[in-house]
Amino acid sequence: MTEAAYLQTTRAFYDAIAVDYAELFKDALPKPLDRAMIAAFAEHVLAGGAGRVADLGCGPGRVTAHLHALGLDVFGVDLSPAMVELARRTQPGLRFDEGSITDLDVQDATLAGAVAWYSIIHTPQERLPAVLTEFHRVLAPGGHLLLAFQVGDEPLHLDRPFGHAVSLDFRRLSPDLISELLRDAGFTVFASLLREPGEDEKVPQAYLLARKTA
Repeated sequence: MTEAAYLQTTRAFYDAIAVDYAELFKDALPKPLDRAMIAAFAEHVLAGGAGRVADLGCGPGRVTAHLHALGLDVFGVDLSPAMVELARRTQPGLRFDEGSITDLDVQDATLAGAVAWYSIIHTPQERLPAVLTEFHRVLAPGGHLLLAFQVGDEPLHLDRPFGHAVSLDFRRLSPDLISELLRDAGFTVFASLLREPGEDEKVPQAYLLARKTA
């Protein structure tokens, strides 16, 4: 099967900027509400009996490491081989795999939780239902999902970041739309947070906690 062009573009973008990106975001989760939402996710997973958790679109592994520190049995998945290499080097005690959120190498109903921290933002809107269905497939009944994304109608286009000859669209999304798509995919959304832009941000940030319907 031929890989979708947007996946090829996304992989090439993050392969090119991996080192610079990791340096820019080396201070993991500096914002209190970010940490709070991840902590809430971790508590729900642990209260449900724990089990494996996937950090989907893990990049250099900073969120993966944070989830591990909260007591979760977590592994990371990323489309970019360069990002996976960085994550393995900086977090040698954790597992990181190359893979796409569109077709995860995970058996059905085997995960207690999944986090997609700003990793659905490069997916065209018409493909989002299939991605959320894939998340639903790999989660066990009652499993938890945490999504984070920027809010808005217009995408952000980055051209030649850090001087690299690559470009990519960052799609801003509607919390109402994503909540509806989650329900259509078989999830129950039980918490949502809309955070106003921080000093280094231009648009609001959204966080959704959902549970796979048992």
